[in-house]
Amino acid sequence: MNDVTKRYADGTLAVEDLNLDVEDGEFMVLVGPSGCGKTTALRMIAGLESISEGEVKIGDKVVNDVPPKDRDIAMVFQNYALYPHMTVRDNMAFGLKLAKTDQGEITKRVEEAAKVLGLEEYLDKKPRALSGGQRQRVAMGRAIVRNPQAFLMDEPLSNLDAKLRVQMRSEISRIQADLEVTTVYVTHDQVEAMTMGDRVAVMRKGELLQVGTPPELFSNPRNLFVAGFIGSPSMNFAMSSVEKSNGGYAIKLGDQSLKVSQKALEKRPALERYEGKEIILGIRPQDFEDASLSESPEGSRVKAKMDLVERIGTETLVHFQIDAPIALTEDMKELAADVGSEEQQLERKAKEGKNEFVATLNPKTQVSEGDNVELAIDSTQLHFFDPEDSAGIYEQK
Repeated sequence: MNDVTKRYADGTLAVEDLNLDVEDGEFMVLVGPSGCGKTTALRMIAGLESISEGEVKIGDKVVNDVPPKDRDIAMVFQNYALYPHMTVRDNMAFGLKLAKTDQGEITKRVEEAAKVLGLEEYLDKKPRALSGGQRQRVAMGRAIVRNPQAFLMDEPLSNLDAKLRVQMRSEISRIQADLEVTTVYVTHDQVEAMTMGDRVAVMRKGELLQVGTPPELFSNPRNLFVAGFIGSPSMNFAMSSVEKSNGGYAIKLGDQSLKVSQKALEKRPALERYEGKEIILGIRPQDFEDASLSESPEGSRVKAKMDLVERIGTETLVHFQIDAPIALTEDMKELAADVGSEEQQLERKAKEGKNEFVATLNPKTQVSEGDNVELAIDSTQLHFFDPEDSAGIYEQK
């Protein structure tokens, strides 16, 4: 997709200057909150939406004016789109019959796809006799038998329950890897994106914010929105400031202070330019630990009162408040809205001085609600953002 823009007749800009190259055989995931333009982008690849500006190429061919049926792509939808009166076999074969494919070839392709998808015993059943997961497999089978250049998948798992969604995530990833078919997959679920994609493209308000492998997005988010959207539980944020301290730098967090390790400074050298200035500090929940269970260097601990403790076996989630202001940026407001929290609620918490943090601790921790606990922070993993534009603070400019 080269400089692709979608502008509707009323002036609404759904996608703006989208540049994205998907490699042959790659599993690319488009992720973002509702209304970010990800499905519109997918529909432009498919030919179901016209393109206002720019070009879409499949292989070496510009397909802007090529009808959907001639683009050699196959779509898998959220609602399966199966014909209820047809058997699984006939549903999978329908597109091939329309294309007047030889009957012997149709039978061969359907049976091969059924074997890959574990649908052999269901070929003569109708969709109503199948579970949601099985119906989604049939929808995938209908795409597979066409041997397309690319699969386009529009939130195919959103109608399934949580347990089945986890199972189908791994199945789709396995099938895509086995077939080595270029796939563009749209989802609003960042866990889906991170577990399935070779690379992930994060979109917001029609713009592409960052493209990278899941570890790249998690460890080096380009801006505050990507940092807060990727990862579960979400990254914690607070307004803070940079100070000189014993020949190095420290982050003032309310009435507490965190030493910036040399390793953290090497990863984010531009932090030096913010001496004496405000920044937004980001800490992932996974980078906290119960200080009584770890050997942490001086200046890497904070004290907090535990408001809520959730023990879930593999880890313990603790909720607490930090005496540091909430960052009331547009990114923060949009992230809050994405998880169902209203802007007014965020502003009220800011006025009340309630900056709620979450930490993921070792399940061996003995902390309880109401305890005043010292938490160690992996200071090599601190994230810093400019409060003016929410950009990540990394290299020197």
